[in-house]
Amino acid sequence: MTPSTSVPLPTGDRAGNTTVDPAGSPAGDGGGPGATPRTYQVRTFGCQMNVHDSERLAGLLERAGYVRAEPEAEADVVVFNTCAVRENADNRLYGNLGLLAPVKARRPGMQIAVGGCLAQKDRDAIVRRAPWVDVVFGTHNPGSLPALLDRARHNHSAQVEILESLEVFPSVLPTRRESAYAAWVSISVGCNNTCTFCIVPSLRGPERDRRPGEVLAEVEALVAEGTIEVTLLGQNVNTYGVEFGDRGAFAGLLRACGRVTGLERVRFTSPHPAAFTDDVIEAMAETPNVMPHLHMPLQSGSDRVLRAMRRSYRADRFLGILDRVRAAIPDAAVTTDIIVGFPGETEEDFAATLDVVAASRFAQAFTFQYSTRPGTPAASLDGQVPKVVVQERYERLVQLQEQVSWEENRAQEGRVLDVLVAEGEGRKDGETRRLSGRAPDNRLVHFSVPEGGEVPRPGDVATVRVSYGAPHHLVADVAPSGPYRVRRTAAGDAWEGSPRASVSLGSPIVRVH
Repeated sequence: MTPSTSVPLPTGDRAGNTTVDPAGSPAGDGGGPGATPRTYQVRTFGCQMNVHDSERLAGLLERAGYVRAEPEAEADVVVFNTCAVRENADNRLYGNLGLLAPVKARRPGMQIAVGGCLAQKDRDAIVRRAPWVDVVFGTHNPGSLPALLDRARHNHSAQVEILESLEVFPSVLPTRRESAYAAWVSISVGCNNTCTFCIVPSLRGPERDRRPGEVLAEVEALVAEGTIEVTLLGQNVNTYGVEFGDRGAFAGLLRACGRVTGLERVRFTSPHPAAFTDDVIEAMAETPNVMPHLHMPLQSGSDRVLRAMRRSYRADRFLGILDRVRAAIPDAAVTTDIIVGFPGETEEDFAATLDVVAASRFAQAFTFQYSTRPGTPAASLDGQVPKVVVQERYERLVQLQEQVSWEENRAQEGRVLDVLVAEGEGRKDGETRRLSGRAPDNRLVHFSVPEGGEVPRPGDVATVRVSYGAPHHLVADVAPSGPYRVRRTAAGDAWEGSPRASVSLGSPIVRVH
């Protein structure tokens, strides 16, 4: 454990760090009896894990008496939940901190906190680089945030607290769920893999698993509140159970979720090809509420590069998994992650990646240019690929995957799908007079409501026919002959009962907190 450190907050610098309001109340009670509650905003960078962690940070702050700031308002406390996977994560954080410096200069009492993976990595360097930051906390102690804010205000000094191991499993912390109808559920944190490009294990620590009973209790509680979709989260969900000695725990957990009355959709992310076993495929195929979608990170199609990455599978194993999944679940959509330009990657290696992408028929691929991360083994490897070469290969990969995605989505035309209506999925819904949601295979669907037809609420399920497959989404413009049906759900009821505004066709979605 790294003990807390205090760094005096400078005064009169360019950030105007007169951040402590001597007359103010401790941050821990959000403003004190009779005072106007202090407002907060959480800004999230990175993966689904971070999105869920941010829900916990919001829950902690609200339990401490803070209230969420209106979307366009300047918050009293701004919390950055950071990612450290790529170099641009650093640039995004410090760029945003720089933009807040003049805001803080004219708002005495405002506080800025930085947490997450980049905070775990950079520690007190954040305060040295951005001395107007009040609090830095890591991946292992998010529950300390309210107390650290309180201490920074009281002591007139920045508080940096980084732990070397998990304080408590994050799921025991209060959570402010962003959705009334879909929820993240952590089954594990940390990772035991040693991929040479990845900094996450050193920042999140070794894998820690929750007991199945704890996971199911959370799922059942969510369903009781109206949730009908859960996504099980872990750095490597397939190794779930390693901590308590049950190699079949993840398949068993999927089947157990299938027995939860009222739970309509179960998803999970992310598996690892090396640990992906046939019992999971069988559980997916035989459990009706486990959705036909698999996110399976490829990273590279070259066996030589996979070996250098310490990814303990090869291209043939990866393709074999996809074959078995599609044999058991014919309608399954597979998505992936791919890195271009890993050190030592040759044109032959890249060609192998293109071959695997063409054979895999991914519905979507999240493609990345390799980014050197100090502290990872790959950062010191010979053969760093020139940027111009990486860019050219990246463009070829994107072009191929765009074509595959488009062909796969065109094949969906004419299918009738049950779409879980979402809030805010379609950025152009207002101007296109459509609503949006996710098909069972997680494809994004934009659909229209026929004149006089029932308008579904977020959380309801709309049955629509796909009229067009675009490269990144499906369109379902309702023909006069239909079909178009709406099934009202407990999730829609929960959304309607939550403190939010309703959605209407022809207008952007407006949220009222």
